[in-house]
Amino acid sequence: MKSISIKEILSTEPKHQEVTINGWVKTFRSNRFIALNDGSTIHNIQCVVDFEQFDEELLKQIATGAALKITGTLVESQGRGQSVEIQTNDIFVHGSADPETYPIQPKKHSMEFLREKAHLRIRTNTFSAVMRVRSALAFAVHKYFTDNGFYYFHAPIITGSDAEGAGEMFRVTTLDEKNPPLDENGEVNHKEDFFGKETNLTVSGQLEAEAYAMALGKVYTFGPTFRAENSNTSRHLAEFWMIEPEMAFHDLDANMDLAEDFIKGVLSYVLENCADDLAFLEKRLLDEEKTKPQAERSDMALIEKLKFIVDNNFKRVTYTEAIEILRNSKPNKKKKFKYPINEWGADLQSEHERFLVEKHFKCPVILFDYPAKIKAFYMRLNEDGETVRAMDILFPGIGEIVGGSQREERLDVLKEKMAALNIPEEELWWYLDLRKFGTAVHSGFGLGFERLVLFATGMGNIRDVIPFPRTPQNAEF
Repeated sequence: MKSISIKEILSTEPKHQEVTINGWVKTFRSNRFIALNDGSTIHNIQCVVDFEQFDEELLKQIATGAALKITGTLVESQGRGQSVEIQTNDIFVHGSADPETYPIQPKKHSMEFLREKAHLRIRTNTFSAVMRVRSALAFAVHKYFTDNGFYYFHAPIITGSDAEGAGEMFRVTTLDEKNPPLDENGEVNHKEDFFGKETNLTVSGQLEAEAYAMALGKVYTFGPTFRAENSNTSRHLAEFWMIEPEMAFHDLDANMDLAEDFIKGVLSYVLENCADDLAFLEKRLLDEEKTKPQAERSDMALIEKLKFIVDNNFKRVTYTEAIEILRNSKPNKKKKFKYPINEWGADLQSEHERFLVEKHFKCPVILFDYPAKIKAFYMRLNEDGETVRAMDILFPGIGEIVGGSQREERLDVLKEKMAALNIPEEELWWYLDLRKFGTAVHSGFGLGFERLVLFATGMGNIRDVIPFPRTPQNAEF
């Protein structure tokens, strides 16, 4: 008999029909009640066993973590918490799990412990819920862009350029690390490397996406990016996924419109399609909040927070206005900020971004027109010569979730900016070509996918919203 998912069976009307399911044991109580889950839903199905019908040796194999196939009769449940249950007629053990050594027991585990068991943590309710939401968000990203006329573009993962100018990149090489070839100056001769030049894992697909936008109109990338930043904070990963749309004939205002509509669109999809998982994650978050001091507790429950984002307009504020607000704020005057705001031109930190969102405006904020000196070379210079057409979207609990800009489409201005930053023209000759041949106003933004998942699930650490986190000193799985 063909098996069906537990998600499907829980919504099936019980008519004493025979059904077959597969899944993993969550609990086995009193040699009578098996709670089985197959990953299709946060909910388990109860399978009632008449232990006298089954061999004792078989029952010994049924413990938390074991994989089973169960065939039985679907009936109305006699217990609380579920509408249907299965009267078990046959049990097949795909694989047993030794209760003495199986680490994911039905009890509370710390996040730190579960990160050490990342290959098994998905079997917990928390991580299965998070990863189903992550999957739904990923689908919603593709759906949104497809519905809005974008083409999906696969940006290269190996690159010879540093789009962000960060210099914190992972090298890609086939040279002998113990005895690399040297040039006449005693430096490593990258001409003898696989690509004939120094290459790295990409930090962004933006520059390449610009090339495709200038032919296809509207494109987006959604793929892995890498940053060799030695940071162990709860907001940073060495390997993460980026969503990066690029649009020809879009200025900064159109860029901000799209970014806001995009975020609302994907969060709406999750609210509509992940109700059970969000309800579970909300309860988990509320239980966690109870252990915090009153001052540190969130003003909104998880689902309320997501609806608040979807239903309200984002506040748009210039960087200059934001600096004045921060400079005159109580935390700044009382020196509560770790990084005090004293003058225009300061690079805003997470504490400043969260103050603007959570304390001052109490809604998502889009900051725009940043000082040119703290932003990347490719952002369009404003007429004042001091600011660029950049924008960041700030979220409660997260800080910056989106960074974008109108790109500099003027060849002469772009060359001047590259020269000022000592970026050789020969390294980005093809990027400059885009300004020579049919240049036009164009814009785009980048959204770190894990930060979006972090916000949508209410999790506190970015390492817990990606299947196998890559962080300094950690690439175990």
